[in-house]
Amino acid sequence: MKRYMLKAMPLVFAAAVFASCESKLEEYNPSGITAESVYSTPAGLEAAVNAAYTYQRELYGKIEGHGLMEVGTDIWTIAASAQEPQLATYQNLISDQTWIRSKMWQQCYAAINLSNTVLTNYLPTVDLPAARKQVLEGELRFLRAWYYWHLVETFGPTHFTLEPTKGIKTTANRTPVETIYEQIFLDLKFAVDNLPATTTDYGRVTKPAAEAFSARIYLTRGKNQEALDYATKVINSYNFKLVPNYADLWSMSNLRNSEIIWAINHSTNLAYNGGSNKANTIYGFDYKTMPGMKQDIPNGRPDTRYMPTRFLLDLFNEKDDARFAGSFKQTWISNNAANIPKWTAANAPDPSLVDQPKFKVGDTAIYISKNVISAERRSKTPYSIYDINDIYNTNGQPKDRFHYISLKKHDDPTRLAANEDQSSRDVFLIRLAEMYLIAAEAQLNLGKPDLATQFINTLRTRAALPGRQDAMQVQPGDITLDFMLDERAREFAGEQMRWFDLKRTGKLVERVKKYNPDAAANIQDYHTLRPIPLTELNAVTNKEEFKQNPGYN
Repeated sequence: MKRYMLKAMPLVFAAAVFASCESKLEEYNPSGITAESVYSTPAGLEAAVNAAYTYQRELYGKIEGHGLMEVGTDIWTIAASAQEPQLATYQNLISDQTWIRSKMWQQCYAAINLSNTVLTNYLPTVDLPAARKQVLEGELRFLRAWYYWHLVETFGPTHFTLEPTKGIKTTANRTPVETIYEQIFLDLKFAVDNLPATTTDYGRVTKPAAEAFSARIYLTRGKNQEALDYATKVINSYNFKLVPNYADLWSMSNLRNSEIIWAINHSTNLAYNGGSNKANTIYGFDYKTMPGMKQDIPNGRPDTRYMPTRFLLDLFNEKDDARFAGSFKQTWISNNAANIPKWTAANAPDPSLVDQPKFKVGDTAIYISKNVISAERRSKTPYSIYDINDIYNTNGQPKDRFHYISLKKHDDPTRLAANEDQSSRDVFLIRLAEMYLIAAEAQLNLGKPDLATQFINTLRTRAALPGRQDAMQVQPGDITLDFMLDERAREFAGEQMRWFDLKRTGKLVERVKKYNPDAAANIQDYHTLRPIPLTELNAVTNKEEFKQNPGYN
């Protein structure tokens, strides 16, 4: 998608992000350019629509976005160097939490205000062909629905407006969830009716992307037949196909594959990205301090921020399901001759090996298992071994937050330097596999587990290791809501969907208490909503109407 550096300008006047009045900013605009002078031209209008996409780059593919949408669930917990751990553990999660304010609240409201401004003030008057205007309106209304969905699911009844805001606004409303969703449905209907089926500008939303997002929204609101209809339409009516080999989804040479319905595209020239993908820095473990290892490009960033729960690892039968090996890294190959340990007289399996290196560069240096490794095997193994009991207590509580099986979906071996934290990897926002699972869940909710099974087994056939297709099939009696959530974890772990999935199904508190010992003691029912940022509460004058969500100080 073409990129325009206009993101900063809407923020000058986009005060729907209720700016605190505690300090006054002196605006500096040496060029004299205003929104009015830019957006009132055809080229400027196109650029404004492009700018509306950019706000999600602050959330998707970022550490903060993963902290808000993946951790604090049943499948991820804090590692040794976790940032903002209160999001993962719910301990001391308070209203001045930085990421909630800066990445969810401010970015979404700024994007909505830009969309409202262009839709109201500029799109009706700019001299463009009517057909092109309809497409641009469809994009803006899709994006407005996208951002409002994040807000209403995160905060519940929240500030809602379709009018552009200019200057400092000191009042806010708490619009009911149902009212906000009514507008989301209206905006998505317009997008479905007016967006093209395909685009040559990768990253723009299309008709199938609007239909796919509609399927997600209808499922969220318990409108199962509509969710089913939209999901099956996307599955059957376009050229999307499941990638035959799950691991190939994550290859840097295969990012624009047949399964991707909508994505954030990133350039290999990182300066063009307006914030590149940093997901490669989130789920890695500290391999660089291990014998025979040093930090390098192929092995990724050893930043130890978040690690899988024992529950997540136990969800996979790696003998049948290719998604385990396709998602996680267990083996590290030695890349450093300088610190390879030597056999000693006490541990050498043969006296002739005393004082010889235990392995060489190119051999296995580290292996981490989700199973138990016997003492006998350990005694005969020259490389470092960690098994499930080295990393977790039997109740799932981590006891080693430095060494663990690492998610590799977001790794980028094309980075130019070992210390580079930015990646040109695209971020998948909606892919075809989700449509199969939405259709399955909708059929389950409609009382048709036999039909749900057909969608699930199609996906599990793709996920099967060679020769294990039959072992991967499930029966209608297996299909429950918890099974659906387990299957979504196996398919989408680390793809910034989990918190919303658990909230949608009413299972967030239950499953965190059951499967995440780090958060179990702290999570409460009110944590199904995030706190309204304190700066926004302090900025408004109608404090009796615009109050904090229950449970937060």
